[in-house]
Amino acid sequence: MKSINYPANLLPADGESYYFGRILSEQEEKKFFEILLKEVDWKQDEVIIFGKRIVTKRMTGWYGEKEFEYTYSKITRKAKIWTPELIELKNLVEEKTGLKFNSCLLNHYHTGEEGMSWHSDAEAELGKQPAIASVSLGAQRRFVLKHKSSGEKIELQLEPGSLLLMAGETQKYWLHSLPKSKKIKEPRINLTFRNIKK
Repeated sequence: MKSINYPANLLPADGESYYFGRILSEQEEKKFFEILLKEVDWKQDEVIIFGKRIVTKRMTGWYGEKEFEYTYSKITRKAKIWTPELIELKNLVEEKTGLKFNSCLLNHYHTGEEGMSWHSDAEAELGKQPAIASVSLGAQRRFVLKHKSSGEKIELQLEPGSLLLMAGETQKYWLHSLPKSKKIKEPRINLTFRNIKK
């Protein structure tokens, strides 16, 4: 995985997470944000919490090279086929990371009052050591990783147009979250490129 010149690993142990910073110019970032906001088949996310089906304000889209089925939070989704813009972003992410991805889960947060609670992306479809590449568009947001055993936290600000890669044992040993913030009034789109095992 190190054939490409990676930034320093953010994690002190038990995983690999690399923050590449901005990989898109301000103009490119705004262009992709506007196109994806209009063209992605956004749906309200549904999760099962304590046996109850909850519909979130956050919107999601699920795309891939074929109609993959992906189950998270006990909800199964079928992927739409790549759009030209998603292929363009996927190619850029693959060039920066040296990795290949066959699918992408998108989240649309309308304001900072929508976030993501502690979780790991450890679904069986992703394999044992999933690499997940996260591209941020729109509002800058705080992102936190927390070790499952020690509770140690690593925090960073995800800038618009930036790339974060989580790989190795990260999903096994670390949780991550996108904390809510009433101060943030602007929307954000997050793309997480991943590999569904065929």
